[in-house]
Amino acid sequence: MPPQDSKRPVLVAGGAGYIGSHTVRHLVDHGDAVVVLDDLSSGHRESIDVPLEVVNLGDRAALDAAFAKHRPRAVIHFAAKCYVGESVTEPAKYYENNVHHTWCLLEAMRAHDCNAIVFSSTCATYGDPLTVPLTEDHPQNPISPYGRTKLHMEHMIEDYSRAYGLRFAALRYFNAAGASQTGEIGEDHDPETHLIPLVLQVALGQRAEIKIFGDDYPTPDGTCIRDYIHVEDLALAHRLALAKLEAGAPNIQCNLGTGTGFSVKEVIETARRVTGQAIPASVEGRRAGDPPELVSGGTRAYDLLGWKPQRASIEDIVGDAWRFLEAHPNGYVAR
Repeated sequence: MPPQDSKRPVLVAGGAGYIGSHTVRHLVDHGDAVVVLDDLSSGHRESIDVPLEVVNLGDRAALDAAFAKHRPRAVIHFAAKCYVGESVTEPAKYYENNVHHTWCLLEAMRAHDCNAIVFSSTCATYGDPLTVPLTEDHPQNPISPYGRTKLHMEHMIEDYSRAYGLRFAALRYFNAAGASQTGEIGEDHDPETHLIPLVLQVALGQRAEIKIFGDDYPTPDGTCIRDYIHVEDLALAHRLALAKLEAGAPNIQCNLGTGTGFSVKEVIETARRVTGQAIPASVEGRRAGDPPELVSGGTRAYDLLGWKPQRASIEDIVGDAWRFLEAHPNGYVAR
């Protein structure tokens, strides 16, 4: 890119959401100008302190106006629906919000000379793991409409790259978790479905117990194992990916994970240590579609981005999430 492009902002679509807001803060802390596009359907205005355009990506006129106003040099794209269960019962919402809106975003980029995108993808594009750990050469065979829409988005971006010269990074991450180390921003979903905040809500007395769905899996303690990646490490990876694209590196497709898995019971025990609370738990039957183990493998993110997780310990992840939840027991705005 020409040197003058560095003065144009980075546009973060979905930048008021959980991972988006941490990435916005990380970019600003490293000297980038940032503008956020978010319809605030699930994001929080309170989580960001940069220019915000309240835009639904399906509104082509509003999207075009935002691009004309801010002239972004690159896009980081987080805006998507992300509940697996909901995607099964309401696939239309997911194809509209994820696939169609991404096409609208790509068309706006094409019309306004914005030629680099870092895309928030997911390990859900791989489907049920044939081998663990999961590396980037694992077949992509998603089993939910959510995973399929994310794979469609990857394919669309790749097609735009071939046809129109778009530069891209597709970052497939595992279980995002944690919060900013300051406790100022963190995870605030409604409804909440992620294990760590649910466990911590029990510690706060907001839930009576944490439910463990299945303790008879073929894992050391019988509960599912997941690769938890700190949200600030995800933010770092997005900045590094954008820098690589802007330096002329080839397109990037890689996993983001720590390569280490923790079981449900290990997470609960960690939360008990961090909070000093008993955190009652009960066991229920398995949930459909929960594989025993999902852990990232390989070194591609390090090889391509120079990325290495800085806060990979489960104690750091749970501790940072607890700091945010103690400061914001009802989220950003009391409900």
